Amino acid sequence: MKRYLVLADGTVYPGTGFGATTATVGELVFNTGMSGYQESITDQSYNGEILMFTYPLIGNYGINRDDHESIKPSCKGVVVHELARRASNWRSEMSLDDYLKLNNIPGIADIDTRAVTKHIREKGAMKATIVDEVTHETVPQLKATILNPAVVAESSTNNAYPNPATGPNVVVVDFGLKHSILRELAKRQCNLTVLPYNATAGEILELNPDGVMLTNGPGDPKDVPGAQAMIREVEQQVPLFGICLGHQLFCLANGADTFKMKFGHRGFNHPVREIATGRIDFTSQNHGYAVDRDSLAKTDLMITHEEINDGTVEGVRHRNYPAFSVQYHPDAAPGPHDADHIFDEFIDLMAAHQAARKGSNFNA
Repeated sequence: MKRYLVLADGTVYPGTGFGATTATVGELVFNTGMSGYQESITDQSYNGEILMFTYPLIGNYGINRDDHESIKPSCKGVVVHELARRASNWRSEMSLDDYLKLNNIPGIADIDTRAVTKHIREKGAMKATIVDEVTHETVPQLKATILNPAVVAESSTNNAYPNPATGPNVVVVDFGLKHSILRELAKRQCNLTVLPYNATAGEILELNPDGVMLTNGPGDPKDVPGAQAMIREVEQQVPLFGICLGHQLFCLANGADTFKMKFGHRGFNHPVREIATGRIDFTSQNHGYAVDRDSLAKTDLMITHEEINDGTVEGVRHRNYPAFSVQYHPDAAPGPHDADHIFDEFIDLMAAHQAARKGSNFNA
């Protein structure tokens, strides 16, 4: 079925439709990963976005039950160069085409994704639509469309739920979490309680946590203002660790600023340097906003990690409290596991905080 990818600047790319047959509107972004399309499509950080893959063949190993990063995907569309004619993998349970139909997500294939990527890199990420036909109203209507700013509320759980274990008691504040974050904490025997994005500091501290995790999520961190007051109170009480959107919210809560990037970082080939040691990890990333480096000078946060290619702030640590955050995804999924040691640092931080508290209580 002939369909069209139309950008807000009037650029039109003809292609072949697959997945759901509905029209869609979202911000068009590109992902540079060579695999992991299932994890990306089910990553809630893509809520509200049309996801384009730069790797030329997508769908070749199908969809399986193990690699979901959320229960239900929320991206607005999928753009590929070539859709695999058949899926071939021992874990495959359905084709990408069938999976998108099941979840009412339209896709478009036979697109020159290299050309579209170059266009976005030059012009910046922009609104786009996938439609059956292009009329004189298509672009004006696209430009007039206001994208939903409440994507975190859509992506977060509505109710608290546990993931029991016998280790450190960790409260996970869900801004649109990836299941792989829970997996990494579970590997370390953390007793997890997941709370909605709008949980208050009081609700969190009532659970007597050993640590608090701020997860990834979609959209502009400034559209989640209520989280900042919660973070300022919690970071003074217990160790805190933020990932991606959680990193940005942690920085905003401590007086820094964020900005919208021209086309963001999405993929798992981003080299990050740890400033203190010089260690370089190749990381998985998915964000369209970043922390303003200059704004950190007036805060109590120190930069711990930076992206080698463009100098983006990739990690910070609080100078006075046991709190830190990273912009990248140490949980990977998809991507390399170079940086999963960051979870061990969180475990060590909680243990050190607990030891210090016990020593303080004993001395008292």
